[in-house]
Amino acid sequence: MNAQPPPPRPGLFGRPVLTVTIAVAALIGAGLGGMALADRGTERARPTWQAAPGAKAATKPPKVPTQSNDTITLSATGDIIMGSAPNRLPANDGEGFFDSVKAGLKSDLVMGNLEQPLTGDTGTSKCGNPPRANCFAFRSPPAYAEHLVEAGFELLNTANNHSKDFGAQGYKNTVEALEGAGLRHTGAQDEITVVEVKGVKVAVVGFSPYAGANNLNDLDAARAVIEEAAGQADVVVVQVHMGAEGSDKGHVRPGNELFFGENRGDPMKFSRAVIDAGADVVVGHGPHVLRGMEFYKGKLIAYSLGNFAGGGKTLSRSGVLGYGGILHVTLTRDGEFAGGKFLSTALNEVGRPTRDSENERGLARVRELTADDFGDTGAKIGEDGSISAPA
Repeated sequence: MNAQPPPPRPGLFGRPVLTVTIAVAALIGAGLGGMALADRGTERARPTWQAAPGAKAATKPPKVPTQSNDTITLSATGDIIMGSAPNRLPANDGEGFFDSVKAGLKSDLVMGNLEQPLTGDTGTSKCGNPPRANCFAFRSPPAYAEHLVEAGFELLNTANNHSKDFGAQGYKNTVEALEGAGLRHTGAQDEITVVEVKGVKVAVVGFSPYAGANNLNDLDAARAVIEEAAGQADVVVVQVHMGAEGSDKGHVRPGNELFFGENRGDPMKFSRAVIDAGADVVVGHGPHVLRGMEFYKGKLIAYSLGNFAGGGKTLSRSGVLGYGGILHVTLTRDGEFAGGKFLSTALNEVGRPTRDSENERGLARVRELTADDFGDTGAKIGEDGSISAPA
């Protein structure tokens, strides 16, 4: 049964804290896990807690990595753009868009960074009409939320620089599209999204430097909202859109990162601050390239998971810009790191995500950057993608 959301209560600085609670049902039997989807037929797929009577649960292959009943595994991706209406949408209206990566995404809770609105044309674009040069505003039809469901996504971060490309109405339409498809979201200011995974309460909180989201540059407010989240859940996950963009932005260094005059935060200082406040894992995205991983107080920080999907050739696939990955993190029921795995992905010629299992270029890149940037605090990443804490 779903847990009922708690009543509104005073939050940070007098604002109400928005808390959404759901239950993710554990599947029973060897090789089954995460959220089962009802047979689709002609009806929208439902999570198991909304399953139609008599609906058959879909069989899932074994998860990566293998886990015990005392742990949960979360998976996460970087930036997701499925296309840009009206003229840069994927073929076949996006059918099968995520097929190459579905198996790699499977976990107890599948998360991604949705870097676009799901909306029709609201008449309001951040780029103006006609659009300004070198300004990018993306949108896909609201029905594309179903492609996210088909891929296995369960929770999307909206704290980023494209979620309001088509104004407040476009963002509202996105939320409605996600919720209508049974998907959860996080990223609004003071929003704490709590999901129940195998009996473990997991709070997910999104941050970015943009208005309407939790501000990664306000460390006092960031600490406060994470402390609030830690009081509501057993495990706290931070999704954060941080860091300057570009093919030369793979390295992580102390200090604030600026991009076209925007202060995109101090990734190292922010990540440590939220872990000090109670976060158990930090999932970064935003630079459009992969970055290294390190541990701080036993907690994993993945500084950027790169470009995951750029449908309609919306994101560059040139060189390192074309590499991404799927991060799996296994945690104990009280948030301790118990293992991880990195699976390489790459954008194909039209921007669809593909599993790069033959070359594992993303994995090689993350291993290289981790060794270069973090030394003794760097994650130990094996040639098979396994992740462990440094000795």
